[in-house]
Amino acid sequence: MAKGIKAGDEVAITAIVRKRVTEDRVSVSIPHYGFPHSIVDRTSALKKGQPIELTGNVLRVDENTVTVNLSPPVTVDIAAVKLVTSYVPPTRKKPLVDKPI
Repeated sequence: MAKGIKAGDEVAITAIVRKRVTEDRVSVSIPHYGFPHSIVDRTSALKKGQPIELTGNVLRVDENTVTVNLSPPVTVDIAAVKLVTSYVPPTRKKPLVDKPI
């Protein structure tokens, strides 16, 4: 599902809403991640059991796991992520070497 993911790519993880913690925070369950996670949600439209897509940048890729920066970093199975945009390094407009005089 997530072939070709590399560091710097923007990926999405589909999480399930567990409950509303406060007026502006929602607890979510992330697949293949064994810890609770909460996100800021200023709208009151999210309800228990509803899927939500969390996006973040890939920090590290191992054999079967991917670390995504969801603030804090979350390490999940590579099958749980979906590629949104691939990272393209910036191109250099001027050469590193100065022109001879």
